[in-house]
Amino acid sequence: MKLFTPITFRNIELKNRIVMSPMCMYSAEEGVTNDFHFVHYGSRAQGGAGLIIVEATGVEPRGRITNKCLGIWNDEQALALKKIVDFVHQNSESKIGIQLAHAGRKGSISAETNRQMSLEEGWETVAPSPIPFHHSERIPHELSVDEIKTLVEDFRKAAKRAVNAGFDVLEIHGAHGYLIHQFLSPLSNIRTDEYGGNPENRARFLMEIVDAVNSEITENQALFVRISGTEYAENGWEISDSVELSKALKAKNVDLIDVSSGGNINGVTIPLRPGYQVPLAEDVKKNSDVKTGAVGLITSAEQAEEILQNGQADLIFLAREILRNPYFAVQSSWQRGDDCFYPHQYLRAKPSK
Repeated sequence: MKLFTPITFRNIELKNRIVMSPMCMYSAEEGVTNDFHFVHYGSRAQGGAGLIIVEATGVEPRGRITNKCLGIWNDEQALALKKIVDFVHQNSESKIGIQLAHAGRKGSISAETNRQMSLEEGWETVAPSPIPFHHSERIPHELSVDEIKTLVEDFRKAAKRAVNAGFDVLEIHGAHGYLIHQFLSPLSNIRTDEYGGNPENRARFLMEIVDAVNSEITENQALFVRISGTEYAENGWEISDSVELSKALKAKNVDLIDVSSGGNINGVTIPLRPGYQVPLAEDVKKNSDVKTGAVGLITSAEQAEEILQNGQADLIFLAREILRNPYFAVQSSWQRGDDCFYPHQYLRAKPSK
């Protein structure tokens, strides 16, 4: 199966095309990982995934989605993450990445109630324009140009900490209605300065972040960007915008575009079905000439293999399925005798080919 063939980004070789998609676990204290995260990510490495991407990790305190989300704005947080990175490297063939993120107007959410916290309980949210995600939420603070520049520097500092912690892949989160996506979309960005208006201006924040992150990484780390291929809203961000953005990102030495969708406009209808986002990844791959990752209700090795064989994507990002089964890669490899990492401690349980 092509699913179990290696692929290389810069000097990083993934042993197979299976990726654990970044998924928030809402289990951190002050942005710091704990034993739950150690077991959670370590078990997926034992399960043979080619790449594991740690959940959305805030580059500053206001960048978290919830009060229980991860952060990498200080050295204590980075040191705790390094413990997980070291375990993965020492006990598996998996590579490990981290998703650098800022929630913007979708932040300050209580992990307990799933509702936006008061200013006394949480923090002031920020955005390109003073437009809340939902009418019941506070109006976010409109970022000044100087504040935008500070946030770009926050991403650079986070990238430096991630590199020092040993991560193999850094992914910039530009999807799902979080801060970078808020800048990209004409529905959430109505600025009239150099960060608003035409598509080039709306993409400026992301491009500056890519430059900042690239200044801290080497050929020993790969750079991915997650985008929402479409936001399913009239006059909003569309797949044609994603294609043009991806061309520009490739020119900035971005190695792969991780194509998801939605998240920026409240109340839209998303056509959920198996592989519903795969055509978006295919459009970006074929029209931008860049490697892509496909994600979205992919639940079997056969489905993943078909996507790869059809040339629709280069990596398969698994979310819910790899929560249900941490050993998806190992078990899928048994079906056709494909080669996949298997912990030597468990060899007595490995089926013969």
